[in-house]
Amino acid sequence: MSKKVFFLSFCLLISATFFAQRDRVENLPTFDKRKLHYGFYLGINQNDFKLNIKNSNISNANIIVEPSSGFNVGLIADLRLHKNLNLRFEPGLVTNSKNIYFNHIDTAQDSVREIGSTYLHVPVILKFSTDRYKNIRPYVLAGVSYDYNFSSNEKNQDDNSAGQFRMQTHNFMYEVGMGIDIYLNFFKFSPSIRGAFSINNEVKYDNDANSQWTAPINFMGTRGIFLNFAFE
Repeated sequence: MSKKVFFLSFCLLISATFFAQRDRVENLPTFDKRKLHYGFYLGINQNDFKLNIKNSNISNANIIVEPSSGFNVGLIADLRLHKNLNLRFEPGLVTNSKNIYFNHIDTAQDSVREIGSTYLHVPVILKFSTDRYKNIRPYVLAGVSYDYNFSSNEKNQDDNSAGQFRMQTHNFMYEVGMGIDIYLNFFKFSPSIRGAFSINNEVKYDNDANSQWTAPINFMGTRGIFLNFAFE
Protein backbone atom coordinates (compact mmCIF):
# COMPACT_ATOMS: atom_id res chain seq x y z
CA MET A 1 0.00 0.00 0.00
CA SER A 2 1.51 3.31 -1.05
CA LYS A 3 1.72 6.49 0.98
CA LYS A 4 -0.72 8.10 -1.47
CA VAL A 5 -3.33 5.49 -0.56
CA PHE A 6 -2.85 6.26 3.15
CA PHE A 7 -3.26 9.98 2.58
CA LEU A 8 -6.21 9.66 0.19
CA SER A 9 -8.07 7.32 2.55
CA PHE A 10 -7.64 9.74 5.41
CA CYS A 11 -8.77 12.77 3.35
CA LEU A 12 -11.88 10.92 2.16
CA LEU A 13 -12.71 9.92 5.71
CA ILE A 14 -12.42 13.50 6.95
CA SER A 15 -14.57 14.81 4.07
CA ALA A 16 -17.28 12.24 4.74
CA THR A 17 -17.18 13.07 8.44
CA PHE A 18 -17.71 16.80 7.93
CA PHE A 19 -20.62 16.09 5.60
CA ALA A 20 -22.21 13.59 7.96
CA GLN A 21 -22.02 15.82 11.05
CA ARG A 22 -24.27 18.59 9.79
CA ASP A 23 -27.29 19.38 11.97
CA ARG A 24 -26.83 16.47 14.35
CA VAL A 25 -27.57 16.33 18.09
CA GLU A 26 -24.39 16.74 20.15
CA ASN A 27 -23.21 13.34 21.41
CA LEU A 28 -21.22 12.73 24.61
CA PRO A 29 -21.36 16.40 25.70
CA THR A 30 -19.26 15.87 28.88
CA PHE A 31 -16.72 13.41 27.44
CA ASP A 32 -13.85 15.92 27.20
CA LYS A 33 -14.28 17.04 30.82
CA ARG A 34 -12.90 13.74 32.11
CA LYS A 35 -9.46 14.03 33.67
CA LEU A 36 -8.47 10.54 32.57
CA HIS A 37 -9.98 8.11 30.10
CA TYR A 38 -8.95 4.95 28.23
CA GLY A 39 -9.34 3.31 24.86
CA PHE A 40 -7.70 1.18 22.24
CA TYR A 41 -6.63 1.49 18.62
CA LEU A 42 -6.25 -0.64 15.51
CA GLY A 43 -4.39 0.35 12.39
CA ILE A 44 -2.15 -0.31 9.44
CA ASN A 45 1.33 0.92 8.70
CA GLN A 46 3.93 1.11 6.00
CA ASN A 47 7.54 1.26 7.18
CA ASP A 48 10.80 1.44 5.30
CA PHE A 49 14.33 2.56 6.14
CA LYS A 50 16.00 5.89 5.59
CA LEU A 51 19.45 4.95 4.29
CA ASN A 52 22.56 7.07 4.30
CA ILE A 53 25.55 5.56 2.48
CA LYS A 54 29.13 6.39 3.40
CA ASN A 55 32.45 5.96 1.62
CA SER A 56 33.84 2.49 2.24
CA ASN A 57 35.82 -0.27 0.61
CA ILE A 58 32.61 -1.11 -1.32
CA SER A 59 32.99 1.50 -4.04
CA ASN A 60 29.89 0.52 -6.01
CA ALA A 61 27.51 0.17 -3.05
CA ASN A 62 23.86 0.18 -4.15
CA ILE A 63 21.26 -0.60 -1.48
CA ILE A 64 17.48 -0.34 -1.93
CA VAL A 65 14.71 -0.93 0.62
CA GLU A 66 11.32 -2.30 -0.47
CA PRO A 67 8.65 -1.79 2.23
CA SER A 68 5.37 -3.60 2.73
CA SER A 69 2.27 -2.92 4.84
CA GLY A 70 1.80 -4.17 8.38
CA PHE A 71 -0.58 -3.94 11.32
CA ASN A 72 -0.62 -2.17 14.67
CA VAL A 73 -2.80 -2.56 17.74
CA GLY A 74 -2.59 -1.02 21.19
CA LEU A 75 -4.10 0.64 24.24
CA ILE A 76 -4.67 4.31 25.07
CA ALA A 77 -4.45 6.22 28.34
CA ASP A 78 -5.39 9.89 27.91
CA LEU A 79 -4.71 12.57 30.55
CA ARG A 80 -6.42 15.96 30.17
CA LEU A 81 -3.93 18.76 30.84
CA HIS A 82 -5.99 21.63 29.43
CA LYS A 83 -9.22 21.95 27.46
CA ASN A 84 -7.15 21.85 24.25
CA LEU A 85 -4.17 19.76 25.36
CA ASN A 86 -3.93 16.07 26.31
CA LEU A 87 -1.04 13.79 27.21
CA ARG A 88 -1.43 10.29 25.76
CA PHE A 89 0.31 7.00 26.48
CA GLU A 90 -0.26 4.52 23.63
CA PRO A 91 1.62 1.21 24.10
CA GLY A 92 1.06 -1.38 21.39
CA LEU A 93 2.45 -3.94 18.99
CA VAL A 94 3.57 -3.16 15.44
CA THR A 95 4.37 -5.77 12.78
CA ASN A 96 5.81 -5.23 9.31
CA SER A 97 8.42 -6.57 6.94
CA LYS A 98 10.92 -5.13 4.48
CA ASN A 99 13.23 -6.46 1.78
CA ILE A 100 16.70 -4.96 1.49
CA TYR A 101 18.39 -5.38 -1.89
CA PHE A 102 22.17 -5.19 -2.05
CA ASN A 103 22.49 -4.65 -5.79
CA HIS A 104 26.28 -4.56 -5.69
CA ILE A 105 26.37 -8.23 -4.62
CA ASP A 106 26.25 -10.67 -7.52
CA THR A 107 25.06 -13.87 -5.82
CA ALA A 108 21.26 -14.02 -5.55
CA GLN A 109 21.12 -15.58 -2.07
CA ASP A 110 23.40 -12.90 -0.64
CA SER A 111 21.89 -9.86 -2.39
CA VAL A 112 18.53 -9.90 -0.57
CA ARG A 113 17.72 -9.81 3.11
CA GLU A 114 14.13 -10.03 4.35
CA ILE A 115 13.57 -8.13 7.59
CA GLY A 116 10.43 -9.24 9.39
CA SER A 117 9.89 -7.26 12.57
CA THR A 118 7.58 -7.17 15.55
CA TYR A 119 7.95 -4.16 17.83
CA LEU A 120 6.71 -3.17 21.25
CA HIS A 121 5.86 0.41 20.35
CA VAL A 122 5.54 2.82 23.30
CA PRO A 123 4.68 6.41 22.30
CA VAL A 124 4.18 9.37 24.63
CA ILE A 125 2.15 11.91 22.67
CA LEU A 126 0.94 15.48 23.15
CA LYS A 127 -2.41 16.02 21.45
CA PHE A 128 -3.38 19.60 20.55
CA SER A 129 -7.11 19.88 19.77
CA THR A 130 -9.29 22.68 18.43
CA ASP A 131 -12.52 23.60 20.15
CA ARG A 132 -15.29 21.12 19.48
CA TYR A 133 -17.70 21.79 16.61
CA LYS A 134 -20.89 19.77 17.01
CA ASN A 135 -19.67 16.13 16.92
CA ILE A 136 -16.19 16.64 15.50
CA ARG A 137 -12.90 17.99 16.82
CA PRO A 138 -9.72 18.12 14.66
CA TYR A 139 -6.31 17.80 16.30
CA VAL A 140 -2.59 17.57 15.68
CA LEU A 141 -0.17 15.48 17.67
CA ALA A 142 3.56 15.23 18.34
CA GLY A 143 5.71 13.10 20.60
CA VAL A 144 8.45 10.54 21.05
CA SER A 145 8.37 6.77 21.23
CA TYR A 146 10.47 3.81 22.29
CA ASP A 147 10.55 0.63 20.19
CA TYR A 148 11.67 -2.77 21.44
CA ASN A 149 12.44 -4.96 18.43
CA PHE A 150 11.64 -8.58 19.27
CA SER A 151 13.16 -9.69 15.93
CA SER A 152 16.41 -7.73 16.10
CA ASN A 153 18.93 -10.64 16.29
CA GLU A 154 21.29 -8.15 17.96
CA LYS A 155 22.81 -10.77 20.27
CA ASN A 156 23.15 -13.39 17.55
CA GLN A 157 26.82 -14.23 16.98
CA ASP A 158 26.07 -14.99 13.31
CA ASP A 159 25.98 -12.02 10.94
CA ASN A 160 25.37 -11.54 7.22
CA SER A 161 28.16 -13.94 6.32
CA ALA A 162 25.84 -16.60 7.78
CA GLY A 163 22.69 -15.05 6.34
CA GLN A 164 21.67 -13.09 9.46
CA PHE A 165 20.94 -9.38 9.11
CA ARG A 166 21.01 -7.92 12.61
CA MET A 167 19.25 -4.85 13.98
CA GLN A 168 19.41 -2.91 17.24
CA THR A 169 16.95 -4.07 19.87
CA HIS A 170 16.31 -0.67 21.49
CA ASN A 171 15.27 2.25 19.29
CA PHE A 172 13.85 5.75 19.72
CA MET A 173 11.63 7.72 17.36
CA TYR A 174 9.76 11.00 17.05
CA GLU A 175 6.22 11.20 15.72
CA VAL A 176 4.00 13.90 14.21
CA GLY A 177 0.48 13.62 12.84
CA MET A 178 -3.09 14.83 12.66
CA GLY A 179 -6.54 13.42 13.14
CA ILE A 180 -10.13 14.09 14.02
CA ASP A 181 -12.33 13.12 16.97
CA ILE A 182 -15.82 11.97 16.00
CA TYR A 183 -18.33 11.84 18.87
CA LEU A 184 -20.78 8.98 18.45
CA ASN A 185 -23.64 7.89 20.70
CA PHE A 186 -21.63 5.64 23.02
CA PHE A 187 -17.93 6.27 22.28
CA LYS A 188 -15.51 8.57 20.53
CA PHE A 189 -14.01 7.39 17.23
CA SER A 190 -10.69 8.99 16.22
CA PRO A 191 -8.97 8.26 12.90
CA SER A 192 -5.46 9.69 12.63
CA ILE A 193 -2.48 9.59 10.34
CA ARG A 194 1.04 10.07 11.61
CA GLY A 195 4.64 9.77 10.56
CA ALA A 196 7.28 8.10 12.74
CA PHE A 197 11.01 8.64 12.25
CA SER A 198 13.95 6.89 13.90
CA ILE A 199 16.41 8.98 15.91
CA ASN A 200 19.14 6.36 16.28
CA ASN A 201 20.98 4.15 13.79
CA GLU A 202 19.24 0.76 13.87
CA VAL A 203 21.75 -1.40 12.00
CA LYS A 204 23.92 -3.85 13.92
CA TYR A 205 27.19 -3.92 11.99
CA ASP A 206 28.75 -7.19 10.89
CA ASN A 207 31.80 -8.56 12.65
CA ASP A 208 33.92 -7.83 9.56
CA ALA A 209 34.52 -4.08 9.29
CA ASN A 210 34.73 -4.49 5.50
CA SER A 211 31.43 -6.38 5.20
CA GLN A 212 29.80 -5.94 1.81
CA TRP A 213 26.43 -5.67 3.56
CA THR A 214 26.98 -3.20 6.41
CA ALA A 215 30.28 -1.43 5.69
CA PRO A 216 28.63 1.06 3.25
CA ILE A 217 25.83 1.98 5.69
CA ASN A 218 26.33 5.19 7.63
CA PHE A 219 22.77 5.38 8.96
CA MET A 220 19.73 3.17 8.65
CA GLY A 221 16.62 4.20 10.53
CA THR A 222 12.93 3.42 10.33
CA ARG A 223 10.54 5.90 8.77
CA GLY A 224 6.90 4.96 8.62
CA ILE A 225 3.31 6.06 8.11
CA PHE A 226 0.64 4.91 10.55
CA LEU A 227 -3.10 5.05 9.92
CA ASN A 228 -4.79 4.46 13.28
CA PHE A 229 -8.44 4.08 14.27
CA ALA A 230 -8.95 4.79 17.96
CA PHE A 231 -11.99 3.92 20.06
CA GLU A 232 -12.29 5.80 23.36
